[in-house]
Amino acid sequence: MAAVGALVESLASGSVRVVDLTQPLSESTPIIQLPEPFVNTPGFRLEELSHYDDRGPGWYWNRIEMGEHVGTHFDAPIHWITGRDSDDLSSIDAAKLIGPAVVIDKSAEAASDPDFLLTVDHLKEFETEHGPFPAGGWLLLRTGWDDRATDQVQFLNADESGPHTPGPDVECARWLAQESPFVGLGVETVGTDAGIAHGFDPAFPCHHYMHGAGKFGLTQLANLTQLPPTGALLVAAPLKIVDGSGSPARALALVPV
Repeated sequence: MAAVGALVESLASGSVRVVDLTQPLSESTPIIQLPEPFVNTPGFRLEELSHYDDRGPGWYWNRIEMGEHVGTHFDAPIHWITGRDSDDLSSIDAAKLIGPAVVIDKSAEAASDPDFLLTVDHLKEFETEHGPFPAGGWLLLRTGWDDRATDQVQFLNADESGPHTPGPDVECARWLAQESPFVGLGVETVGTDAGIAHGFDPAFPCHHYMHGAGKFGLTQLANLTQLPPTGALLVAAPLKIVDGSGSPARALALVPV
């Protein structure tokens, strides 16, 4: 009770602030584009049901339509074939949705090379400077990609060879899944894998290894620039959908001032 009380007091006094890591969700939110013959996800659509009128004189509400993996969203292990026997959204331990955040900033590298790949060496260098990674934590990869989040073309950054966006290399994805203490990876891009990861072995290694290990993904994040390298607390709350492979999420960080 004392710890919770101290947090409440810190929030009220402003010594801990809340940073919203969530992109606004609308019909213009960029969505992933898969090549044929694969089925693509629908984007977000809002349909008005009533607006203080004859359809409902005292209330305003809407119907929404969207794929599970649109906007800032949470990937459950069951999303990938390697995690098909693992957790859906409704069976994830809620305690794993809150944990310390580690932010590694590779925005300069991604600005000069959109195909930038995060390596285990990058993570080891970070540990040397900032200390060991926390158990039950989340790794958040800052690449500056949230600056593109209102433009579908710039956000996907695709050409005839496919998308060009940053992400982990194969060994980094395997290490995050099998050796690191992290429960999940968060990124600013449309997915946790790099744009060129369709050509890796295995293809889409972050999905392959992380979900196979029962770990999570969190995508299309915003405002990572407002977080310190260590010391923030992440809250990533998806909808509790039975058999759900993913869900829009409100991602928040508690940051000491």
